[in-house]
Amino acid sequence: MQFTKMNGLGNDFIIVDGETELPGNASELALKLCNRFFGIGADGLVYILPSEQADFKMRIINSDGSEAEQCGNAIRCVAKYVYDNGLTAKTNLTIETIGAGVQPLQLTVEGGKANLVRVDMGAPILNGLDVPTTVDANPVIGHKVEIDGREFAFTAVSMGNPHAVIYVDDAVGFDLAKWGPKLETHPLFPRKINVEFAKVNSRGQVDMRVWERGAGPTLACGTGACATLVSSVLNGLTDRTATISLAGGDLFIEWNEADGHVYMTGPAEIVFKGLV
Repeated sequence: MQFTKMNGLGNDFIIVDGETELPGNASELALKLCNRFFGIGADGLVYILPSEQADFKMRIINSDGSEAEQCGNAIRCVAKYVYDNGLTAKTNLTIETIGAGVQPLQLTVEGGKANLVRVDMGAPILNGLDVPTTVDANPVIGHKVEIDGREFAFTAVSMGNPHAVIYVDDAVGFDLAKWGPKLETHPLFPRKINVEFAKVNSRGQVDMRVWERGAGPTLACGTGACATLVSSVLNGLTDRTATISLAGGDLFIEWNEADGHVYMTGPAEIVFKGLV
């Protein structure tokens, strides 16, 4: 199997092209290949597949073998892959996801290679039961959850996958390993949850660190950055456009007031290619 290792701000993926459908052993392959000690090492295994609705379809298997509905960093990697490898000449294309439907993308090309990717991530889902959480409210803002004697307040947002955004005094130094897995699997979240810990520094810039459902701490999360911007607008903390600073770098996020969609702009990079 040929593969390409790629990353979006350090959130890394094994990209596989050429299959006509998701292999039956995709979960087993992800567990094996994403292992950073005995495999290639990655946060997820991504298949580029044919689509009847869009230019391409992507399916994402997390490093724990579970499937993700959507991934903002992976979709930028897929867009760069298909353009750089001549699978399309379009700089405006569409990619189908299983959780967020068909998403349009715009590529910025330099020297014949895709440099930046702007993704229409669609409208956020804010109804608590649809995110999903067990909270029957629309939207879910500042809902309290207590774990091991510590109380957190989260805002729930789905960008095709579920997120809980929590504001803390220091996002950069926050103990992800301690609190991330406990929040991910809390009974409030029936399909588990991605957890973002955010510190708003100004109306145009937010520090964020993420514990990703099925992958643990990652250097970046595109859908998480989108959820953080939406949450920050709902909480009156930022404008509708802001830079979200993650461990791996910055994403520029806009929640457009006219169409209600969230737009994400950021890079993607090829690391190496190989055969397993």
